[in-house]
Amino acid sequence: MRQYRFSSLWTIVVAVAVAVLGMAAPASAAAPATVTTVTTGWGHTCAVGGDASLWCWGSNSSGQVGDGTTTARSQPVAIAGSWTTADGGTGHTCAVRTDGSLWCWGNNFRGQLGDGTTTNRTAPVRVGTGTTWAGVSAGDNHTCATRTDGSLWCWGFDRHSQLGQGASVYTSTVPLRVGTATTWAAVTTGFAHTCATRTDRTLWCWGDSSSGQLGVGSLGYRTSPAQVGTAANWAGVTAGYTFTCATRTDGSLWCWGENGYGQLGADVPYQTAPLQVTGSTWASVTVGFDTTCASRTDGSLWCWGHNGQGQLADGTTTHRKTPARVGTATTWTGPLAVGYHGCGVRTDGTLWCWGNNGSGQLGDGTTLRRTTPVQVIFP
Repeated sequence: MRQYRFSSLWTIVVAVAVAVLGMAAPASAAAPATVTTVTTGWGHTCAVGGDASLWCWGSNSSGQVGDGTTTARSQPVAIAGSWTTADGGTGHTCAVRTDGSLWCWGNNFRGQLGDGTTTNRTAPVRVGTGTTWAGVSAGDNHTCATRTDGSLWCWGFDRHSQLGQGASVYTSTVPLRVGTATTWAAVTTGFAHTCATRTDRTLWCWGDSSSGQLGVGSLGYRTSPAQVGTAANWAGVTAGYTFTCATRTDGSLWCWGENGYGQLGADVPYQTAPLQVTGSTWASVTVGFDTTCASRTDGSLWCWGHNGQGQLADGTTTHRKTPARVGTATTWTGPLAVGYHGCGVRTDGTLWCWGNNGSGQLGDGTTLRRTTPVQVIFP
């Protein structure tokens, strides 16, 4: 990598720009020893290191990498700041800093960045002035986030009531509170629906349910949160394009909604209520577009559904209607993310990616599609 020598004055200017504007950090930023969070968008990837560093790469046409440009990156680029978590939407990214502030960048056509505008941003812009943001989920054209007080907020496109505001909002460029509850634990956003768990381990969904993706037993829309069944042992939930999957505390895994590629883990029509996936030792699950990947308590990784870009990591591009194991490794115990490409963290903190790589989103320095996992090497 080419190195440059800066004058003292220019160094000060760069430091101020990084601190104030959220620009990408200098390319000489140290590579993280471990990865703690990974997220995949349509064609980009972001990861948070154990040292609280944030790195993004891949498609950047709307500025979703956050490095101040619209140039695609085939290797990770460091984003200035100290971060706890990040989530990638179709064409935008949002992340929470260690001081509890929330920042977003990339596509903003529907106000999904929450900065009060519809202007695309190529570098992080702050969402309001709050310092109590706990977690964030970036969908297609909307975003939702939880705060440390247990409140839930959503913004962006609301054509299908995915913001949970009733039928009164079409688009919001700033965060809107979802009801008055202070018991929201985590949230996930799909194409036009949203689901969230509460501290009592109940599960709630709202927005578009034209394929049954809300899991409430019927098609149509819900303009405000509707409880999914009566179970109170939901551990985690993840929303895809038009389907949803979730784990329970007993190790069971459940999916519902559209099933055109077998993403529900069974050869069945669409489902309007949760359908159990075979097995009872599931540890975590992630979905994206029409693909599902999940890890088991023994550290094995399994994927199913759409595989046109090799995103099932099984060495083929064959769609799977039931879980197919990814290799023989038993070290897949960290975070997972999947879309048209997938990524996963292993027990040693290394990051591995696979699938579509047309924009360099696998971070291996190439644009070659990979049907099995390749390790991401940070510069």
